[in-house]
Amino acid sequence: MAATPMSHARVLAICQALFTSALSVDLTLTGLVGYTLAPDKALATLPFALITVAAAVTAFGAAFVIGRLGRRLAFCIGGLACTAGGAVSVWAIARHDFVSFCVGTALVGVFQAFARYYRLAAADAAPAADKPRAISAVLTGGVAAAVCGPAIAAWSMDLLMPPLPFAGAYAVVAAFGIATVLVLLLAYREPPASVAAAAGMPASTLPPRPMAQIVRQPAFLAAFANNGIGNAVMMFVMTATPIAAVACNHTIAQGAQIIEWHLVGMYAPSFVAGLLLQRYGTPAMLMAGIALSALASVVALASTALPAFFIALLCLGIGWNFMFVGGTTLLASCYQDSERARTQAVAEFAAAVVTAIATLAAGQVLHRYGWEAINLAALPALALALVMTLAWQRGARTAAAVS
Repeated sequence: MAATPMSHARVLAICQALFTSALSVDLTLTGLVGYTLAPDKALATLPFALITVAAAVTAFGAAFVIGRLGRRLAFCIGGLACTAGGAVSVWAIARHDFVSFCVGTALVGVFQAFARYYRLAAADAAPAADKPRAISAVLTGGVAAAVCGPAIAAWSMDLLMPPLPFAGAYAVVAAFGIATVLVLLLAYREPPASVAAAAGMPASTLPPRPMAQIVRQPAFLAAFANNGIGNAVMMFVMTATPIAAVACNHTIAQGAQIIEWHLVGMYAPSFVAGLLLQRYGTPAMLMAGIALSALASVVALASTALPAFFIALLCLGIGWNFMFVGGTTLLASCYQDSERARTQAVAEFAAAVVTAIATLAAGQVLHRYGWEAINLAALPALALALVMTLAWQRGARTAAAVS
């Protein structure tokens, strides 16, 4: 029986769950391991930041590999990078080698570069009307990982004998990579045809437009505003949150709980986000996402009490989900079949670069100017995303009126 678009999405949702689980372990422990291994404690957050940096550097390469080898084998390469990253991290901890640990986390960033194409693969395999549901279905894979990831990290950190603190958790990261490869080899099959071909439109025969023309489209700019800027704002605030929570006299355990609920906010709405987008439309979804992300900063500025941290980070997670699902749906409308690989590569690279900059800047801004400055800085970025989204919406309305 031929695989359906939603069956593709379900397999990729499992891969998304494995990726998010691996990333959750790194999010939970890498700062602590970095602090233990770093020769200069100011470098403690560098290993985690390198995940995002490596994802940015690898984004174009991942698109090239997908184009040459197909999604199945390319995604397997991503899983193998995760396996290698986990194994190198275990070795680095055993040798007390900070540089090698940075290499291990960077390899997980390579995995992230490939994993970011999961939801695009699901969108490309689905008809236009079903793209939001397919994208949301993939992101639901992050829900279980968001809840279980920190617990897995705590359970596995002392698994290896003789006692090697934290090393067991990175062995589990390697296992998640192996599991990803097995799922892809056993269950994932390439879509039999592009969406355009399935609709009777031989898009692959159309000449590709210059990249400059594609990226100047208001729809592409709005997609970047919500995928790229939205993701950068989320990472900027999230990276600073655990440190800020402790600085505001909350415990390390409470800081971890805040992040856990933030991750739930990021992925749990995926169960309904696709249906909401189909019912209310992409503009409404994007506006709601931007508004919720801004509300997160307003709540954080109003109070540093523990409930305010929980509410702010939950709103930030839900806002990210709405912006990400809506932005990805919009991106899928920006290219012809012959332009897909280049357009996706440029979009993912741009999003990864701004996210890497935001992640690297978060610690410095928090250290120099404080938690209030983190949340104040998020608002102009969200305002820019709003302006770009409104410009696309106004242009779409004008085009519809003319036609």
